[in-house]
Amino acid sequence: MKNTALTQTHEALGAKMVPFAGYNMPVSYEGINVEHETVRNGVGVFDVSHMGEFLIEGPNALELIQKVSSNDASKLTIGKAQYSCLPNETGGIVDDLIIYYIKEETYLLVVNASNIDKDWTHISRYNEEIGATMRNISDGFSLLAIQGPKAVEAMQSITSVNLASIKFYNFVVADFAGIEHVIISATGYTGSGGFEIYCKNSEVQQVWDKVFEAGAAYDIKPIGLAARDTLRLEMGYCLYGNDIDDSTSPFEAGLGWITKFTKDFVNSEALAKIKAHAPERKLIGFELDARGIPRQGYDIVDGQGHKIGVVTSGTMSPSLGKGIGLGYVPSVFAEAGSKIHIQIRKNAVSATVVKPPFYKG
Repeated sequence: MKNTALTQTHEALGAKMVPFAGYNMPVSYEGINVEHETVRNGVGVFDVSHMGEFLIEGPNALELIQKVSSNDASKLTIGKAQYSCLPNETGGIVDDLIIYYIKEETYLLVVNASNIDKDWTHISRYNEEIGATMRNISDGFSLLAIQGPKAVEAMQSITSVNLASIKFYNFVVADFAGIEHVIISATGYTGSGGFEIYCKNSEVQQVWDKVFEAGAAYDIKPIGLAARDTLRLEMGYCLYGNDIDDSTSPFEAGLGWITKFTKDFVNSEALAKIKAHAPERKLIGFELDARGIPRQGYDIVDGQGHKIGVVTSGTMSPSLGKGIGLGYVPSVFAEAGSKIHIQIRKNAVSATVVKPPFYKG
């Protein structure tokens, strides 16, 4: 079990620690609902240092990224980030990731913790012919997500950069919390605004301390992975391993918008055919019409009780006070307003298909 550089800090704060993607991670501090509400209405901080970081450098860096990723990274300019995925050779997804254009011939790929080794192997295989310089810097870097509507105001005193001027999916490399050359990225997984801060492991304790000092007047709180999950689910954001995996195509998962056929990439011909014929099943969002909590793995059934799909993510939405979830169903059931049922133990609970996000903010 790996620890992040802040594990002892979380334990001292009384965090409930759990194994997650091979790391010892804080799942909650005060409780999911309190932490969820803190991010929706104020400002909270997640330690997500378990995420993976790869540097792709050199004159062939863009060629490699274009080959392995579905989105068109040639559209990036320095200081911009892009959501993308790594398609596999069989129509599914190796991982979803964010690509940062750091400087000329230098890109940072941020990948899911559970997929670091898998992604590295996959990209390396395609790099054998292309010859970009690849460095796995995951073990040396930490990542804090400072999220919520008060994040800009709360953090402005510890950087010389005008935080309000950093647009969504843009970033700067600047001073932050007394550390030079920190990546301050206007990205996140919560739908409530804020930043993600990349720094070295040796620097993160200072960053954490200064962040909480600066945010004290804004009632800043540490937030665990459980609230991170409810926050992302209210936005309808996919979680790798739940809603997307090696067997789900980007078009089934509603990720056609990050799949650009302006270039040749891994399995692009086959994916173009899937797009042309429309997928037979789709990832849908749904809200329960009655009391109940949908959970991952629960069956989705039709009005006659026949199984038509499975819940990939589900929870009781803290913001909406109702059960919400994502799941795959045949395309005929995927239209917004369609009625389906979620098999919760012995009860088939009525649900309505809705277009995410569930939380409109």
